[in-house]
Amino acid sequence: MIKTLLKQVKEFKKDSLLTPCFMILEVLMEMLIPLMMASIIDKGVYAGNMPHIYKMGIVMIGMALIALFAGIMGGRCGAKASTGFARNLRQAMFDKVQTFSFANIDKFSTAGLITRMTTDVSNVQNSYQMILRICIRAPFSLIIAMCMAFSINAKISCIYVVAVIVLGFALFFIMKKSMKYFTQMFDKYDDLNASVQENVSATRVVKAFVREKFETDKFMKATGNLYDMSIRAERITILNSPIMQITVNTCILLISWVGAKMIVNSELTTGELMSLLTYCMNILMSLMMLSMIFVMLTMSAASGRRICEVLNEESDICNPENPEFQVADGSIRFENVTFRYNQNSERPVLDCINLEIASGETIGILGGTGSSKTSLVNLISRLYDVSDGAVYVGGKDVRSYDLETLRNDVSVVLQKNVLFSGTVMDNLHWGDPNATEEDCKRACRLACADEFIEKMPEKYDTYIEQGGTNVSGGQKQRLCIARALLKKPKVLILDDSTSAVDTATDAKIRKAFAEEIPNTTKLIIAQRISSIQHADRILVMNDGRVDAIGTHEELLESNEIYREVYEAQTGGNGDFDENGGEA
Repeated sequence: MIKTLLKQVKEFKKDSLLTPCFMILEVLMEMLIPLMMASIIDKGVYAGNMPHIYKMGIVMIGMALIALFAGIMGGRCGAKASTGFARNLRQAMFDKVQTFSFANIDKFSTAGLITRMTTDVSNVQNSYQMILRICIRAPFSLIIAMCMAFSINAKISCIYVVAVIVLGFALFFIMKKSMKYFTQMFDKYDDLNASVQENVSATRVVKAFVREKFETDKFMKATGNLYDMSIRAERITILNSPIMQITVNTCILLISWVGAKMIVNSELTTGELMSLLTYCMNILMSLMMLSMIFVMLTMSAASGRRICEVLNEESDICNPENPEFQVADGSIRFENVTFRYNQNSERPVLDCINLEIASGETIGILGGTGSSKTSLVNLISRLYDVSDGAVYVGGKDVRSYDLETLRNDVSVVLQKNVLFSGTVMDNLHWGDPNATEEDCKRACRLACADEFIEKMPEKYDTYIEQGGTNVSGGQKQRLCIARALLKKPKVLILDDSTSAVDTATDAKIRKAFAEEIPNTTKLIIAQRISSIQHADRILVMNDGRVDAIGTHEELLESNEIYREVYEAQTGGNGDFDENGGEA
């Protein structure tokens, strides 16, 4: 874990090394000051030697200024190193997530990834800064102070050793007991973030169904669980404070009592006793800082493991060693394809699929909910990998292609349409960053998106809110289709992407596809038969298998599922338009 995290220090190694150096310098100056004080008392005040007092006073001021400078520089370098480290961690995690397949994303959950990039990284950042500063300063200060104390009087200094041993055992107990609660606490953070994310993204549904109270109760439950887990952890870590206070006060009392007796017996001077008390406070303060570090490290260790889970996660979909960088055409072939989302599940989602589609062919895909239509087309652009068998595009196994090349030539308009905050033109450029304005307008004409864009106040410069909340479902679908067309793909997959579009517009889109991109292979998943009845062939899916494939007329005669859907929609129970919306 530590090795994985430290890889992200990168360009901040210099600041990470300078910080402990400045901390050591600061400690050295602070440890010498008590010796100067003892000299002033014993050789200056008692001896009435004013020149010695002035001389030692100037030296102490110099040491204090050096310690001040070292402290400031240590703080500056430590802050720079820790914030830079946190930035690199977030960037590395974000870059890693971009390589994940859908299966990897499902493993962590969206809320879990957000918690890791925010709360967990902040915990690790704070710990890193404490390690560079306090974790170097505290032990070094403790060791130097202990050595100084023993050089003055070994008998009294044994009290420090006992205190260190007692506190060491106490800290170990606290850390061991609290660790499991901190680990569970971050899982509760995931649940809390999931609740907030779901509520905010679906706020329109919440208000439409007047479910504010239900969502509030759900959020209160999530915060309550986090509260309970935090209390359990704090009940243990809070023991650190009273144990520390008891040890500190006991040490001061013992040193004062033993030291006073030794002064009476002329075994110790007043100045030496003052120095010992100062070193006592230094040692105990160092122990107190170390205890704070242990608590923080205990908390951040759980966060560090969660971050490393993401950084060490290997995508189950990656480029081959010598990838293909050119897709010959839009032909598609499924050869004995079996697919499972979970490789341990007994029943496959797709079972023994054999299918051949010629380049430029238009294929309609129909099937009930859960018939695995989306799972089928997701394999073509390699959003998931097959469990058995192979999928071929352009005559080659999709696993042999460079991922970027394949996904540029196999354009997918997913079932859940997503627009990003920015202008209409910004969203269109997701399809092709180098597309000209004329290219964008042509794609919008093909997708029938130009009809509503031209009516907008700022046309193509109109700002789209996050998630496309200021456009309708049908408008969003048409913009997503236009965005996909800008890739100039050899294969275009529309996953129920015209469900929010009226039948007349749907017909115009189909007509434009037939006339303008005849050489592009088109796979259209739809619930309305009107959207696919003019396809070259129609694929009927049922329970993860190909139930039938043929033209509209052939399926009406030979396939019961297709005929039932057709009769239900033409009988007035659906939204089928016999003429496909065409005049």
